Amino acid sequence: MNNTVKRPVSRRTLLWSGAAFGAMQPGARLDGLCAQAAGPRRPNIVIILADDQGWGDLSVHGNTNLSTPNIDSLARDGAMFDRFYVCAVCAPTRAEFLTGRYHARGGVRGVSTGAERLNLDEKTIAQTFKAAGYSTGAFGKWHNGSQSPYHPNDRGFDEYYGFTYGHWGLYFDPELDHNGRLVRGKGYITDDLTNHAIDFISSNRDRPFFCYVPLNTPHSPMQVPEKYFEKFARLEPKLRATNPEQEEVPMTRAALAMCENIDWNVGRVLKKLDDLRLSEDTIVLYFSDNGPNSWRWNGGMKGRKGSVEEGGVRAPLLMRWTGRIPKATRVTRISGAIDLLPTLTDLAGIPVSGTKALDGKSLAQLLTGKVGDWGDRMIFSLQGKRISVRTQQYRMDPAGALFDMVADPGQTRDVAAARPEVATKLRDAVETWGKEMLPLVGPDDRPFTAGYSALTLLPARDGVAVGGIERSTSAPNCSYFTNWTRKEDRITWDVEVGRAGEYQAELYYTCGAADAGSTVELSFLDEAIEAKVGPAHDPPMIGKSFDRVERRGESYWKEFKPLAMGTIRLRKGRGKLTLRAVAIAGKEVADVRRIALTRKA
Repeated sequence: MNNTVKRPVSRRTLLWSGAAFGAMQPGARLDGLCAQAAGPRRPNIVIILADDQGWGDLSVHGNTNLSTPNIDSLARDGAMFDRFYVCAVCAPTRAEFLTGRYHARGGVRGVSTGAERLNLDEKTIAQTFKAAGYSTGAFGKWHNGSQSPYHPNDRGFDEYYGFTYGHWGLYFDPELDHNGRLVRGKGYITDDLTNHAIDFISSNRDRPFFCYVPLNTPHSPMQVPEKYFEKFARLEPKLRATNPEQEEVPMTRAALAMCENIDWNVGRVLKKLDDLRLSEDTIVLYFSDNGPNSWRWNGGMKGRKGSVEEGGVRAPLLMRWTGRIPKATRVTRISGAIDLLPTLTDLAGIPVSGTKALDGKSLAQLLTGKVGDWGDRMIFSLQGKRISVRTQQYRMDPAGALFDMVADPGQTRDVAAARPEVATKLRDAVETWGKEMLPLVGPDDRPFTAGYSALTLLPARDGVAVGGIERSTSAPNCSYFTNWTRKEDRITWDVEVGRAGEYQAELYYTCGAADAGSTVELSFLDEAIEAKVGPAHDPPMIGKSFDRVERRGESYWKEFKPLAMGTIRLRKGRGKLTLRAVAIAGKEVADVRRIALTRKA
């Protein structure tokens, strides 16, 4: 199956002097270059971020198990970065992209139950571009906070469509968030997110735009349309994981099919830019957020998602700016997600103000092929309490083993004894960096916010079950609460109410006919309301029929019904929002997906 999107050759609409780019002095900023190059209009920015796609999941990197011609074209027509580093898991990488700072500085500790939230005193790349007059939109998996003021609409994005958590349980016609409101998606999620991104590009063709497309595939659950999966359904991969016994071939098949679907959607974005004659006025950037989510071919690197070894944190980075970045540029210097904010603002000639000190540096001069006095650097990776550090030649792992990544890219020989001066230098650097960063990823005492916007959604993933109540799955992100059988059981949310007032409360529930009629109480501080759970609502589970591989973390989906509980007065301040049963009509009270609080005018 050939998924290449054929694109017409675009026509230049603005003049640009290629000599201006090539004549840059090492270390010089590009401020003003765009104004010189393109008159009053600065370049548009399109960033596409894949989720759990490994470095090896692209044909441009040598994987013959699949074909990704549209993504590959960015390297052909622009630049490919050989050694680009992200974090071991999703949310930290997103935070580093958004801020140009190591994720720990921004309060991002993990991927669920609030640990993924980006501190409110961090300024995002979207806020920076918006302040410069850009229209800003994000379409996909946000994963850096859900309730206002952590929501993407509060972090610089005019338009948002997607979901704000880490896992999502259904990829066909899913429930999604559109500017803080629940909506129903249309079709396969990656196609749908791309549709909205394309609409945003079209609507903003006459002004500079910043379009962020954080897709959620090939992250599990492994769901993909048949027209992509049929090619891989019986594939016996020619390129395998370093240890083939670790590879689950059905997982590989599904992941590769999902990657080819991503490629098709990237082609649609590039074609739209061509059709609108915006290609030469738009910087397009493609990368992924961590190593592959299963053992499969990844260039012989050690580690996968969750690891701070090379294979867990090395990711693709491809960048195109037609006419500005020379074709087939290959950047061999190490770089990281922390570099994307300073690089893009530099290329666009946008000042970075009001931000905290950046850890990243602009890569603009590397795109000219005239590196100049770049020097060596260290890029640190942190997952939990595990730290590794990468220089241009070496990686030191969390145990202190040293590897020469040029001579031994698979990390098979510890050379610390043979290179004692290098080992000492890197161990000292890790110790110093760890003393600064590790205290920042300790216990998280931040409450969940409520009342900072007209509608606040408090999902089960942010709640705590007390007693016999259980989560529907081990991964909290798209879970719901079940097994609520006793009066002493309860669900609590640690919340901070930002604005006092009266709120209409809704409970999203399911329950069978034999269990309908239980009375539940919702309380906060000294206020409480009661409601009867009903009518019966017991829909079927959705999702299993779409799975190409049996899921292990995401909950199956079902349609939860909103129950109007009445009006509760919430005082400003912090406390426990508590849901408990006053009377139980049957064997169980209900399954609970979320509480919704709507502030009355």
